[in-house]
Amino acid sequence: MSLATYMLIKDIRKRLARRRREVLDITSQNSVGEAATTSIEERLGLDSVLFSLETVSAATCNFSLLNKLGEGGFGPVYKGTLADGREIAVKRLSKGSHQGIEEFKNEVELISKLQHKSLVQLLGCCIDLEEKLLIYEFMPNKSLDAFLFDVSNRGILDWDKRYNIIKGIARGLLYLHQDSRLKIIHRDLKASNVLLDAHFNPKISDFGMARIFGDDKIQETQKVVGTIGYMSPEYAMQGQISEKSDVFSFGVLLLEIISGKRNNYMLDEEEALNLLGYAWVMWNENQALELMDPSLCGDALLNKDKILICIQVGLLCVQEYPMDRPTMSQVVSMLSSDVIIPTPKRAAYFGRRSGYSSPSLSTTETIGAQSLIDITRERGGSTIG
Repeated sequence: MSLATYMLIKDIRKRLARRRREVLDITSQNSVGEAATTSIEERLGLDSVLFSLETVSAATCNFSLLNKLGEGGFGPVYKGTLADGREIAVKRLSKGSHQGIEEFKNEVELISKLQHKSLVQLLGCCIDLEEKLLIYEFMPNKSLDAFLFDVSNRGILDWDKRYNIIKGIARGLLYLHQDSRLKIIHRDLKASNVLLDAHFNPKISDFGMARIFGDDKIQETQKVVGTIGYMSPEYAMQGQISEKSDVFSFGVLLLEIISGKRNNYMLDEEEALNLLGYAWVMWNENQALELMDPSLCGDALLNKDKILICIQVGLLCVQEYPMDRPTMSQVVSMLSSDVIIPTPKRAAYFGRRSGYSSPSLSTTETIGAQSLIDITRERGGSTIG
């Protein structure tokens, strides 16, 4: 067993033992009958528990390929069924993963403290020798990108479903930024990190790169992590993190939900425009509805006003300078009520000259996907900042 794994197990067990003592002090004041009818999780006051490797292995049929749901940066994800019939999703940290022990610990410590219907629920974890597993509630419709960017599936997401997804993600981020006990910046919001339940309600997942914020408006890091196309320019170029970093990512995701197109791809090769640049051009030419996914054409006439509002809100969120972007509280208000929505300023997008400076880019160089990849590598982008 490696020293890092040993220290992680020791730390988690110590915290569990401390919480056990606290709860025993409380339950000792109750009747024996009350204590006997309370589950171990309730008595310990735990939002998540430690699972044995035997339990998880049995639930997933020994991590059978038939139960494999997919694979991300963390490692493969498997579907499983516990002995009590509950369906679960198991993330298994792969040995070659660019994420590691710190991300694992970060996710366990953060998401177990968060409770919101738009956040995926962490049921527990498993640490056994070299195995590090995270156990979540199972989401039958997998992730948003499996529908949004798949020609055969995107038609399932009609406008009502997409609008519900947009509002759900916004409320989840508002909870993280303002309403939870901890102020959390997610740092990796994207379509593949939004899971869908049986009714296509969204749940934000993957908190391995999330960061707790204090009273500071802005923090800086030399280790930029995240996904190209979703990172705000001040974060990618200068390592500056704030809630406006998540707002930018939300704006990108909102425009992807409306268009069914990835921001990473160039929509106009001649003008070197990605989704954000294309959306900005269409908005200024009063042709914003041209951005809409063709599969939504049947909904366009009935929902034209809502679609235009969403495009406008998306462009507000991806404005170049953080001070110009709304807060998630303002976003939720703009999406849910009849308020005056400001006119967006120019969006930040690849393929244009940037006013941002960085150690590896001058102020006159073009920001492109490869340039951002280089910056991420230089800053050590696979670890928590």
